[in-house]
Amino acid sequence: MAIKFNVHEIGNPSDPTAPKKFYARPVHTGEVTLEELAADISHASSITESDVYAVLQSLIREIPRNISRGYIVRLRNMGSFRVTAKSTGSDLEEEVTTSNIFGPKLLFHPGRQIKSAMQTLVFKKNGS
Repeated sequence: MAIKFNVHEIGNPSDPTAPKKFYARPVHTGEVTLEELAADISHASSITESDVYAVLQSLIREIPRNISRGYIVRLRNMGSFRVTAKSTGSDLEEEVTTSNIFGPKLLFHPGRQIKSAMQTLVFKKNGS
């Protein structure tokens, strides 16, 4: 099944006089909830839906707990989560403190199986 996309005309924010260009933007056709994932996983295995849901909830709790301890969380074929942040520069090493750090973000790096699936995605222009 193909992922639909729309076309958007977007200007260059750093040069408002530059001609606008057209870009493809994927159309999201819905979402899947944690409960729905638990049900789907349960149907594909011998584990009950409530047990799958409990494990997923535990994973959601454990990822930020370990990230906050400075760990990279590696989930084999799924991928890994790690923290990155921006910081302001200082002239001297001694001047660098926690106040230099801002904008922390959680990065997800997909594992081989997910990367492979991403390479086989098919797109179709919306309305075609």
